[in-house]
Amino acid sequence: MHLTLLPYLAASGELKTKPTQHSVKELQSIGLAPDILVCRSEHPIPEKEREKIALFCNVRKEHVIPAYDLKTIYNAPLAYHAAGLDQAVLDAFAITPAPKPNLARWQDVMDRLVHAEGEVRIAIVGKYTQLEDAYKSIAEALTHGGMANRTRVRAEWIDAEIFEREDPGPYLQNFHAILVPGGFGERGTEGKIKAAQFARERKIPYLGICLGMQMAVIEAARNLAGLPNAGSEEFDHDAKRFTPVVYHLKEWVQGNHTVRRKADDAKGGTMRLGAYTANLKDGSAVARIYGGTVIEERHRHRYEVDVKYRDQLEKCGLIFSGMSPDGKLPEIVEVQDHPWFIGVQFHPELKSKPFAPHPLFADFVRAAVEVSRLV
Repeated sequence: MHLTLLPYLAASGELKTKPTQHSVKELQSIGLAPDILVCRSEHPIPEKEREKIALFCNVRKEHVIPAYDLKTIYNAPLAYHAAGLDQAVLDAFAITPAPKPNLARWQDVMDRLVHAEGEVRIAIVGKYTQLEDAYKSIAEALTHGGMANRTRVRAEWIDAEIFEREDPGPYLQNFHAILVPGGFGERGTEGKIKAAQFARERKIPYLGICLGMQMAVIEAARNLAGLPNAGSEEFDHDAKRFTPVVYHLKEWVQGNHTVRRKADDAKGGTMRLGAYTANLKDGSAVARIYGGTVIEERHRHRYEVDVKYRDQLEKCGLIFSGMSPDGKLPEIVEVQDHPWFIGVQFHPELKSKPFAPHPLFADFVRAAVEVSRLV
């Protein structure tokens, strides 16, 4: 199967097939003869052009598959099926007869996208907003959450550094929910803390992921728990000047083994990386969302919320609703007496799928829908 591009010349109003022909010729010169040509194009490919490509590239016309630009990647399975790609693959392997494909779940996905019953605006407050693909998995997980609620999610990126100079209110007041994603480094962190404070005080749904959870904990420590100098060892290693409610983990258990950081290794291979189990508190919001009290989620981080501040923070309404099985590592926090305020140390977006939205994202969007109905 060979993917090619059919350039369109606006001046002459035609698609050019020569690049595809030359590309196939180069392949044939090294002994590769494609069975199927997938031709990318922004414009419809006329039948005569498909016939020309088939003739000069020595493939069957029905094996010249148009690959048009789509409004959403989730339409690709249906679009390629309509173009005959799956049948071309079966033909190439001489598989006949073949069972008819069941595309019901992809049809359902597209139905939920195309026939959304409402729209919510969600602010993603981060530091890599100039490159939206940096948060691609989060944006897609929000889309999945929208599918679960038959709601269109309009995610908008806001540079966290703006809030270090300006009041977040004018920027965030018209959003139905706020998400603060993960990241590394100090830049923009004070802005993320202000975003968490805005969501907590204004009762706006908030989802903090990895660093976003840590920023929510620091905000609560500063403004609720009487720790005005609360901070993270990631940004300041002088514990005499601040209260390290977030610290660099020295050792942790992975499987049946204890992993320890070397004394002289500031970073290196010190990440808590991969899948870890967490126990959820009975009656908590996350236990309701997950429908159980034991979960497994994927991690990618070096710093942890220090459990020794748990009692002090819980007295102020920040509940530690998810913990590692040994009770040493906070995995989830949530704010009591808030419609929806959850921070997670892991990355739930990595397990979300269009036909199986992650429960946290599905419920986060649901909470945003509730806010949109009140506006």
